[in-house]
Amino acid sequence: MKTKHITLLISAVVIVILALSSVFILDETQQAIVTQFGKPVGGPRTEPGLQFKTPIIHKVQYFDKRYLKWDGDPNQVPTQDKKFIHVDTYARWQITDPLQFFIRLRDERSGQSRLDDILDGETRNAVASHELLDLVRSTNRTPEVYEDYLEDIEVLEDITVGREEIEAIVLERANERTADLGIVILDFRFKRMNYVTEVRERVYDRMISERNRIADQFRSEGEGEARKIEGDKERDLAQIQSEAIREAEIIRGRADARATEVYASAYNRNNASRELYSFLRSLEALEKSLDSNTSVILTTDNELFRLMKEVF
Repeated sequence: MKTKHITLLISAVVIVILALSSVFILDETQQAIVTQFGKPVGGPRTEPGLQFKTPIIHKVQYFDKRYLKWDGDPNQVPTQDKKFIHVDTYARWQITDPLQFFIRLRDERSGQSRLDDILDGETRNAVASHELLDLVRSTNRTPEVYEDYLEDIEVLEDITVGREEIEAIVLERANERTADLGIVILDFRFKRMNYVTEVRERVYDRMISERNRIADQFRSEGEGEARKIEGDKERDLAQIQSEAIREAEIIRGRADARATEVYASAYNRNNASRELYSFLRSLEALEKSLDSNTSVILTTDNELFRLMKEVF
C-alpha cells in the first residue's frame, strides 16, 4: 500500500513537470520559435500569452520584438574629393521574421555582427561616392549672416545630393542585403563626422588666417576712421581759430576807432587837453622806440627833451 502511494506521488510529480515543460509564456516584447534537436518546428510564435510545445524534446528560442539599436564603430573613410574623415554612424533594426532570422543568423549577436559588415560596407561605398559637402549638408540654403563683415565671406557652394539623401541610399541598399535575413533596418543616420587630425589642423590654420584677415580689416578701417576724425578735428580747430581771430580783429578795430574818436574829441576841447594828448602820444612813441640798449642824443631845444626835463 505504501509502495502504491509513492508510485502515485512520483507519477503526479512527473505529470506536473511534463505539464509545466509543455507550456511557455510570451510577453509583448518577445517572439519565439520552437526547435527540435536544433531544427525549427512549425511557424514563429509572435502572439503574447500562453504557448504550448512538446515537453523535453522541444526547446524555445526567444527573440526581441522591439526596435533594436546598432551603433557602428568610427571609421576613417576618404570622400570622392579625396578628403579623409572619421565617420560615426548608428541605425535601428527589427526582427520581422524570427524563423528566417534563426535559420540564417541563429541569435541577435550574430545579427549585430552581420549588420556591422553590411552597414559599414554601404557607408564606405556611399562616402567614397560623394563629396564632403554632400555629406555634411542637406540643402542649398542661404546662410544667415549675423555679422556685417562676413557678408562677403560666407559663400556656400551648391550641393547635388545632400546628407539625408545619402542616408536614404545607404538604408535602401542595406535593406536589399538583409531581405533574406528576417530583419529590416528601420533607420540609418550619420551620427558624427570629423576631419582626420592632419586635415583638421589645416582647417584650423585656415580659420585662424581668415580671422586674422578680418582683424586686419577691422584695424585698417579703424585707422582710417581715426585719421578722418583727426582731420575733422584739425579742420574744426582751424575754423574756430580763424573765426576767433576775425572776431578779435573786429573788436580791436572797433576799440581803436572808439579810442581815436575819444582822442580826437579830447584834442579839440582845449589847449590843456591837446597838450595832454600830445604828451601821452609822445610817451607811447618813446615806449615803442626805446629800450635798455638804445642811446638817444637830443638837443636842448628839442620838444621831447623839454617834456622829459619837465617830467624828471
